[in-house]
Amino acid sequence: MYRVFEALDELVQTVEQAYGVPMTSNCVVPRSHVLALLDDLRNALPIEIDDAQDVLDERDELLRGAEERARSIVDEAQQQADDLVRGADAEAQRLVADATTRSDSMIAQAEDRARMLNEQADRDSTAMVDRARAESERLIAEGNDSYQRSIDEGLAEQRRLVEESEVVRRANDEARRVVDAAHADSRQLRGECDDFVDSKLAEFEESLSNILRTVGRDRQALRRGAGAAGLGDESYR
Repeated sequence: MYRVFEALDELVQTVEQAYGVPMTSNCVVPRSHVLALLDDLRNALPIEIDDAQDVLDERDELLRGAEERARSIVDEAQQQADDLVRGADAEAQRLVADATTRSDSMIAQAEDRARMLNEQADRDSTAMVDRARAESERLIAEGNDSYQRSIDEGLAEQRRLVEESEVVRRANDEARRVVDAAHADSRQLRGECDDFVDSKLAEFEESLSNILRTVGRDRQALRRGAGAAGLGDESYR
């Protein structure tokens, strides 16, 4: 920053000491020297300005990465939950089918046994059929309970996986906070630079105004007949 002030001071001094062009408000300055001072001024500007611009350029990429990660986590959780539900449903259906097959087999065996005992063992066969039916109902109930437990476990796992997306939301919030802070720092740095350049331009404007007043006095003297050559030399001093 010291070189910035120094280059601006040299620019002002160069303009103040430049030769004036008679009958105009212009002056003659050494082009190479002024261009060299401008290059020094450009090279001496704080590198934080470029860093702030880099942060702004990376903002969109950070947000896109966070959004893609969030979508990936949610999709993966949904896929796992669907797989669990499908697996639980298939297992429950298998259990119910097995229970039904076993109950049908037991009922058939009991009925066959009852028919062989004829009427004499009618009450025994009836009891056996009732027991077989009760057992079949118990097996079916167990199958239904197992099915329901599998469904409940699948749904619970689905909710757990979906809740993990809260981590993604917090990551998005943190990314937005970092970007907002970068914006604030960039605006503050840009404002400080603008204020500094404005103050130096004001000084430059004041110097130019002094030159214009000097030229104006020379023109008035010329109108009064004082002579162009002598007034020109005096204005250079």
